[in-house]
Formats: sequence, C-alpha cells, structure tokens
Amino acid sequence: MNLRAYLTDFISLIFPDLCHACGESLIGGEELICTRCIYDLPYTNFHQQADNIVARQFWGKVKLDAAYALLYFNKGGKTQQLIHSLKYKNTPLMGNKLGNMAGAQLRQTDHLKIFDAVIPVPLHKSKLRKRGYNQSAGFAEGIAQALQTKVVINNLIRTVATATQTKKSRFDRAANMQDVFAVADPDSLIDKRVLLVDDVVTTGATLEACAAVLLTVPGLKLSIATIAYAE
Repeated sequence: MNLRAYLTDFISLIFPDLCHACGESLIGGEELICTRCIYDLPYTNFHQQADNIVARQFWGKVKLDAAYALLYFNKGGKTQQLIHSLKYKNTPLMGNKLGNMAGAQLRQTDHLKIFDAVIPVPLHKSKLRKRGYNQSAGFAEGIAQALQTKVVINNLIRTVATATQTKKSRFDRAANMQDVFAVADPDSLIDKRVLLVDDVVTTGATLEACAAVLLTVPGLKLSIATIAYAE
C-alpha cells in the first residue's frame, strides 16, 4: 500500500464518510449510501408494473407512455434522508447515484430503456442561484448515463418563480403551476422519445404542468421518472 492510500485510510478513520440514509460509517468501495441501505431501501419496482400508482395519477390528464418512481417516500424514512441530503445538504452527487440506480431498473424494461433525451424539471433561475444546482438534473444525468442517452437541460424552462409546493393542497398545487413552464426549442424535440424526471411526485401537479407543454411538440412521446413517490 502506498503512502497516499495510508493517508486516505487514516483520514477516513478520523473523519469517516457517513451513509446518507442511516448515518453509519461507509467502508471501502461504498459511496454516499452503504451496501446494507442499498439493499434495504423501499423500492417500488414500478418498472415492472405499467399501471402503477404513479402512472394512474396522470390518466385522463396528460398522455404518457409510462411513469415510474424508484423509491417509496415515507416521512422519517431512509428515502426522506436521501432526498434531504440531495436538496439541502449540498450533495448533488446523490442525484447521480440515485439516477444510476433508477437507470439500472429501467434498462430491464423495453419501453423504459430507449429515450432520445432525458429532461429534468427545471428550477427557476433565482432558486438555482440560491441552491447552486438542480437536484433533478443530477438524477437525469445518472439515468442518462445508465441508458446511454443525453440530458437536455435548457430546453424546458421555468418562466415563473413559484412558491414551495410542500404545504399546499392538491388544488392549490395545480393552481400554483399554471403557465409556469415553456419549451425554448420545440423543433429539436419533434418526434423524440423523452423522459421527464423530478425528485418526488406527490399530487403530480408540477410534472403534469411540464408534460402539458412538452406534449405540444408534434410527435413527442413522453414518459416520467422520479426518485420517489410520496403517498
């Protein structure tokens, strides 16, 4: 073992990296989430169920090819810890890791493994400046890497800085998303298969609003993927 490896092990002993799901120390080869938590996370397996509960939320509202969430979101659970780290603890690489995990599942399903573009739900530029990164963009990058396709960042844009959706009712969430999004270059998306991604889906108001403007593009076929589904 060389000197650099000794120093790395010594620093890890004094200042150990911790699992963002359970808080336990990570060991060699583990990044962000420990192996035990990766196996214990509340996976939905929605990639195996075309009429899953996320897909049903959009029936009769917007036409989707498929909808999917990687994990269930339960208050106080491991998924919440991961989302909190991603959004509020300056851990953008968490999005990439969860995207890679989602992409590994999507590769198993024919109708969810081939896309021309992965598009993250955008943040308004004011919130992007404050946070420093778009948590959904990292998730999009991880999925795109796993599916060997590209991420398109600046085509779907948020034109209005809306208030947080967290404590709003279903009706208020939908009203809050009216006329918020636009497609900057629709011609580049004509006849494309697009995967729209976000961090958490609850009522689906934000994703529905994004989907509505994307589906004005001729021939565009749209699917949705999120990190988590909150019941």
